[in-house]
Amino acid sequence: MKIIDIIKANRPSLSFEVFPPKTSDKYESVASAVSEIAKLSPSYMSVTYGAGGGTSKYTAQIARDLTYLGVTSLAHLTCISSSKNEVKAQLAMLKELGIENILALRGDIPEGIECKNLDFTYAYQLIDIIKNEGGFCIGGACYPECHPESESVEKDIYYLRNKVEHGCDFLTTQMFFDNEIFYRFAERLSKNNINVPIVAGIMPITSPIQVEKMIKISGSALPDKLVKLIDKYEHDAPSFKAAGIEYASMQARDIFDHNFVAVHIYSMNKPDVAQMIKNNLKDILE
Repeated sequence: MKIIDIIKANRPSLSFEVFPPKTSDKYESVASAVSEIAKLSPSYMSVTYGAGGGTSKYTAQIARDLTYLGVTSLAHLTCISSSKNEVKAQLAMLKELGIENILALRGDIPEGIECKNLDFTYAYQLIDIIKNEGGFCIGGACYPECHPESESVEKDIYYLRNKVEHGCDFLTTQMFFDNEIFYRFAERLSKNNINVPIVAGIMPITSPIQVEKMIKISGSALPDKLVKLIDKYEHDAPSFKAAGIEYASMQARDIFDHNFVAVHIYSMNKPDVAQMIKNNLKDILE
């Protein structure tokens, strides 16, 4: 099933992200976690691609496994480290495996590589190739707090519009911890005639160690309420985890209450976290 059809059904949609193993010896443990999350009957599950496409083989395998488990899969695909022929080969493999949904990403620029020497510089160039192959529903990424490499908010909006004009069917946000930032971002897109559906991406913070890493990756601002939570439970791991899951659940509930229908949880291959968030939203989802 295509994800745009899931979103446009206009019912609350809860999906989860998983990531593939870096090495073959870890595949079974990751596959087990993926299977447990799949048992929660999410609207769909996304599978990340890994820096530089290093886990691309496993991305396709897990996406295929999800279809066997009866769950719609969304395979990530990055292009910055790939040639056009490599991307086309990857698309042919995904199509052969029956995968209909792709999240088209530029990916992080590897150190020591100059963009002028690459086949791809922007995500829209990847979207063009996916569109030309036909048959795929295409998602794109967006940053409620502005892409860290963008010169300005206006320039960020320009690039987002470019993605949509080239064939992006929906957008999924980078993690954010303050819903007001997300609502202002959605309003900004609407004012700029970017009208594809937006999926709100939420990251449950379940350990103090995770905080610094996630902020570094996303550049996200922490609202006072979350800062107080971190300070309160910094030295109490079980309470910290429970409070982090509750905070993410409250974020999702508030987003649904504001008439956005799609929430995507960055579940970090943790079935228990996915299960607790779904339980907390059971009344909405049913």
